[in-house]
Amino acid sequence: MEANPAILQMKYARIVKSFAERAGLSYEEALNKFYDSKTFELISNGIADMHCMSDDYLTDELLIELGLLKTAHPSQP
Repeated sequence: MEANPAILQMKYARIVKSFAERAGLSYEEALNKFYDSKTFELISNGIADMHCMSDDYLTDELLIELGLLKTAHPSQP
């Protein structure tokens, strides 16, 4: 499925803002890291309808991808 480009740009802006705040980065640093990420590639190419996921989910995915957030192991409480 292909998303409206204007809506995607607004989504990207929200993700970058959230990512910058949570990672302690400037908006410019966050933007560069976002555009170089696999997460951005998946969203922009419409893979698995990633653009339909919430901004918080996608920010978490970006943080995980860059090693800034760890996922809980299923056997851990």
